[in-house]
Amino acid sequence: MMHRSRSWAWWVSGLLLLATMLNYMDRQTLANLSVRITDEMSLNQEQYGDLELVFGWAFALGSITFGVLADRLPIRLLYPLIVIAWSTVGLITGYAQGYEQLFACRALLGFFEAGHWPCALLTTQAVFDQRKRMLGNSLLQSGGAVGAILTPVVIRLIVGDNEARGAWRTPFVVIGALGAAWVIAWLLLIRRGDVEKKDVSSDAPDSRNVSSTETRRNFWWQECLANPKFWAMVPVVVSINITWQLIRAWLPKFLQQGRGIPESQSLWFNSAYYISADIGCISAGAIAMWLATRGMKVHRARVSVFLCCAVVVAIMTNAAAVLPRGPALYSVLLVVAAASMGLFPCYYSLAQDVSIGNVGKASGLLATIGWLVASPMQKIFGRLVDSTGSFDTGLALVGIPPVIAILWLMAIWPRLETTDATPSMNQSSPLSFKERR
Repeated sequence: MMHRSRSWAWWVSGLLLLATMLNYMDRQTLANLSVRITDEMSLNQEQYGDLELVFGWAFALGSITFGVLADRLPIRLLYPLIVIAWSTVGLITGYAQGYEQLFACRALLGFFEAGHWPCALLTTQAVFDQRKRMLGNSLLQSGGAVGAILTPVVIRLIVGDNEARGAWRTPFVVIGALGAAWVIAWLLLIRRGDVEKKDVSSDAPDSRNVSSTETRRNFWWQECLANPKFWAMVPVVVSINITWQLIRAWLPKFLQQGRGIPESQSLWFNSAYYISADIGCISAGAIAMWLATRGMKVHRARVSVFLCCAVVVAIMTNAAAVLPRGPALYSVLLVVAAASMGLFPCYYSLAQDVSIGNVGKASGLLATIGWLVASPMQKIFGRLVDSTGSFDTGLALVGIPPVIAILWLMAIWPRLETTDATPSMNQSSPLSFKERR
């Protein structure tokens, strides 16, 4: 990478935040308009869950596909192509006629949106050192909250109180068209060589240098399938996907159909919800960085923040499930937003260190597993609502998985640290994670 000013990396981080924002705006338009769309198309809750399920499975396929491509192709060109692809699909969703076309649009959107994450993670790895990377990841992830904040506002400004059939279509077109502006900004800010894949030795000084050919040949076995730390991360990615994605998809329906809140109030609260999520995300990254700079081991700082967030999510989702409409419910949901989004920068930073030389593939494969396992829960959630006539049981259950995952990680990681210290492991897995002390 050519020499750049210190502020340039943060400008890049801001651009990644905007990419995540657009990613979530295209994704969240359906959730915010779900009551209108399902009523107009006469869909039950399980069918709506199927729309989220196909999005998730397509996202899983896209994660591994673009994870591999991101490690092989220039990010400077691949990234904007992916943004244009998902933005185009988001736009044409506004023209979908019937459930089948809507289903196909959600599948394509999920596939192309998945390409954002390996490209973005490789970019943060290229422009930040290890100590600053978690804050960079926090800014990256916080773009999801920014997008989710703006989406209800944009929808409200466009649709207003218009109850006419098809009034939901225009927001898809408007939001989808915004991707072109981001691509122009990316090409102006990023030059050739700016985001080349980082040398493994820059982040793993204890690892011996390995040729790119050898790295590619040994990746699937040494870096993933034979890497205990990769499998230690699997329950973590599954858990945060279950919690965050189910709440993301069902919150508008919970508010409007479960608690009788009018659409206008639901949209404004959705913006407040994601403002709180954004604060939680950035705070989690900043706290972990602060703990690390004050002498706490990097891994322990990440796990500590994750543990606190997971416990808060579990307690507050169960509280929200029994609270009636009112200020107490709103307050509890805002805490859920902050804590559940705070899980992500912790996970991303841990995942980036699983395979420093193959971040795109490792993060892509982890995301694939996470989405494959978590997405069927959308259908199950919808079926549960159809059978019980209530969103409460499902909401109470979705807050529990992160607690289980972090307890697993806390139990298994010390053993993995001990194993890494042995010569046999170091010799057989030259790119295994060596955390800086």
